[in-house]
Formats: sequence, C-alpha cells, structure tokens
Amino acid sequence: MKNKLIPVILTAALTSVMTLFVAAHFNHNVPYFTAASSPKQTPVNYASYGNNTTSSAGAPVNFEAAAEGSVKAVVHIKTTTKARMVAQQNPFSALFGDSYAVQPPQMGSGSGVVISPDGYIVTNNHVVADASEVTVTFNNRYTATAKVIGTDPATDIAVLKVEDGKDLPYMEFGNSDDVKLGQWVLAVGYPLTLDATVTAGIVSAKSRSIGINRQQSASAIESFIQTDAAVNPGNSGGALVNTSGQLIGINSAIASPTGSYAGYSYAIPANIVRKAVNDLMKYGSVQRGYIGIQFLDSRTATPAQLSELHIDRNNGVYVMNVVANGGAAKAGIKKGDFITKINGVEIVNESQMQEQIARYQPGDNLAVTYTRDGKEFSSNVQLTNLSGTTAILKNESSLKLLGATFHQLSDNEKSKYDIDGGVVVDDPGTGILGKQTQIHRGFVITGINDQPIGSMNDLQQVMAGNTTLQIAGFYPGANGMYYYGLSNTAGGMGNE
Repeated sequence: MKNKLIPVILTAALTSVMTLFVAAHFNHNVPYFTAASSPKQTPVNYASYGNNTTSSAGAPVNFEAAAEGSVKAVVHIKTTTKARMVAQQNPFSALFGDSYAVQPPQMGSGSGVVISPDGYIVTNNHVVADASEVTVTFNNRYTATAKVIGTDPATDIAVLKVEDGKDLPYMEFGNSDDVKLGQWVLAVGYPLTLDATVTAGIVSAKSRSIGINRQQSASAIESFIQTDAAVNPGNSGGALVNTSGQLIGINSAIASPTGSYAGYSYAIPANIVRKAVNDLMKYGSVQRGYIGIQFLDSRTATPAQLSELHIDRNNGVYVMNVVANGGAAKAGIKKGDFITKINGVEIVNESQMQEQIARYQPGDNLAVTYTRDGKEFSSNVQLTNLSGTTAILKNESSLKLLGATFHQLSDNEKSKYDIDGGVVVDDPGTGILGKQTQIHRGFVITGINDQPIGSMNDLQQVMAGNTTLQIAGFYPGANGMYYYGLSNTAGGMGNE
C-alpha cells in the first residue's frame, strides 16, 4: 500500500512546483513565498503637529502634545465671599418691607486659562461673581492672589490678573469659526476639586442657546459649542482645546439632571471670548453693539404666535419690532422682516445672529441681509450702544438700564449730600425698574446687594451681574435709607 502512495505523492508535489513556476513566469509580481524580502510598506507622516485635516484618513488622533501644553496653562481658581445681609421677600413685603438674614461666608472653586505670559487669566463670570478674594493655583503648585479686572455677565466671561506674573505658560486663541461638527476636542480643568484633568470628546453641535446666562444678565448672549467631553462642577472657566493645542472655547455649563456630567457640555466660542477679554482689559466693561431690533425667540414661540404672525419658515431671525432711530431703522429694516445674513455669514437662528454681532463695537457697520415678502435686500447697519450712540461707555455720565435713566453724581452733588459717590435715578421709566418698584425720580442709589455704588460703571456691572437686586439709597431732603427689591429678568423677546 505504501509503495502505491509514494508515486501519487511525488506526482502531486511535482505538479504543484510546476504550477508555481509557470504562474511566476507569466506574472512577475507574485513571489514564490511571502518572505521578508518584500515587506508591506507602513504609512508614514511627518511628526509636525498640525490640524486634523492633515492626518491620513483613518489614522488615530494623538492628544498628547495638546494635553501637555494646555494643562500647564490652565489654573485652579478658589474664591471666598464674605458674610453679608440678604433680603428675603415674603407675602407681607409690600406692607412691612423685606426681611433680612445673614448669609455666612461662601467658598467656591473653578478653573481658568492663562492667556498671556504676564498673568492675565480668563474664566467664567459665575466663578468669581461676588467674590471678595480670588486665588489661583498653577499646575506647578504655585499659588497667587488674583485681581478681578472686569466681568461680563452677558457672555459669562471674567478677566483676572496675577500681578507678579512673568513668563507664565499661556494658551493661544484659536478661531472658533473653524470648529466643525464631529471634530475632536479636549476639555481641561479642575473638576470635583481634583487636580488638572483632561477629557476628550467631539463637537456635537454649534450655536446652542440653553438660557442659562439669563440667570445673571437681562441681555444674555449665548451661542455655545456643545461637546460630549466630560465636564463636571469645577470645570467652569477651563479650556476647550483643539488637537493643535489652541483655545477654541471656555467651558461654562453642563446639561444634567443631577448636577454632574450627563452627556453634554457647553463652551463659549473663542471669538466671543477674545472680544470680551480685549474690552474688559481696555475699558473695564464690554462695549456691546446693538443693531436696534427686538426679535422673536423661536425657542419659546408657540404655534399660536407663529400662526398669528404668519411665520411659516424657520430660517432667519424674525424682527418683532424696530427701535426708533436705531441702526436697523435707519437702514430700512422693518417689523416682519427676516434677517438671514450678517456680513455674508448665514443666520439661521437668534444665537447665530448674537454671536456675529457680539464681535463688534458700537460704531461698526455691518452688512445685514434680510428678506421681505419673499424678496432679498441688503443694507449697512451701524451699531450703537445702550444709550443709542456710538460712544465708548467707560465712565459714562448717563445710561439707560432696565427702562430707566440715570446719571452719576457730580462733584457738587457729592459735596451737597456729603457722600463719596452715587447714582441718581433721572426717570424710573416704564421698564422693569418702574414696574417692579416704587422708586421715584431723584432717588440716589448708594448700594445694590450690599455692594457700594459710586459710579455708572458700578451700576452697570452690578445690574448686569445679578438677577435679584436689593437697591439701597436715599431721597434728598428725606430722612433715613430706603430699600427696593426687583427681579432683573428678561423673557419673550430678545434685544439686539
């Protein structure tokens, strides 16, 4: 039997060898054996660290360089708030006035981003609001006291300064307009009192408005970058970073039923942050421009409202009203128009419009495209400030807030009343102040929420930074101090 199998085996082996020889003869690309003499080429790339578009398709994203650089520029912020008297409204406030209670000292924490080698730091307004002392701890454990340079509750941005800062690690701003859906990002901060922590995720949405800034400002601006990077309490004020290590946003809020991370986090776009920071450093307050319209808030509009206004489209911002003598009115924009573009940038909703306008100053001219009765028009609109002028509101002598008009005490008035400073109500108006309080013309405001008010800038900052106001002051010629409470809220329509 073995003798019969040997010829069969030899014949099969000889046939296989001949088949391989013939195949190789006619196809020189096929080797005899898969040997190391002809290895498969491994993809290679330069080691320079660029943006995501330069990486080969399917290649893993490397976060190492971005994480290492950003961690050094992100700081831990601790705040202390002194004990103070707070008003407690009750059903009998109208008859007997508000009752007061002592709020004990408060401590809080958050994160911040160093944006210059000499110690300027950007964080959230809500991280340092009402703080009497602010300290920052750097990644190398160095701790220093920081001064609050300025705050902007409307965008939830604050700027701090470490006085002895020198050659500090800092982060460069990126262009948040370049942020794309699905792009990888890092969230860097100090969550849950932990040390510096880096988490990764993708951009899941842009131009999000969630209404949170309305808790601290009646003129809130929201156009958040939404990500699924894990952000927890303590991350507020920290960095949202692209894979090139650039600052593309300041982490501000989370959507959560529990108060901890539950899937979505929100960051203020870097282009809004940069504008607010520059103004706070230069003027002490953000110079916000308005085009002079009231617009319909599509998030809260009911089907009945849309039907009554004959609105059958979703793209663009519906103009509910036009401010007399404002930029929009002068440019020919009318009630019922839809604003569809700002400087050529398509506008789909109110958040996108606010984000574009928030980058400019009073006096700047914007190309505004709008539709009316199905036809498209374009006009140049000059932005104005709250007072309807193009002046810088730094140490302004008069200002209109909450529907009322004020002026800062002159030197003669200070001498006459024997006080160091204050703000006079020229006209309570028909807005929030006039409707919610019994303040009369001539009332001198000397404090709000236990914070002294000596100038228009003080008034603007405190009014914009708090939703509940306890106003203290006096009437010239009358005895004693008077106190008024109001809720500084906005709803229904937005203003731009």
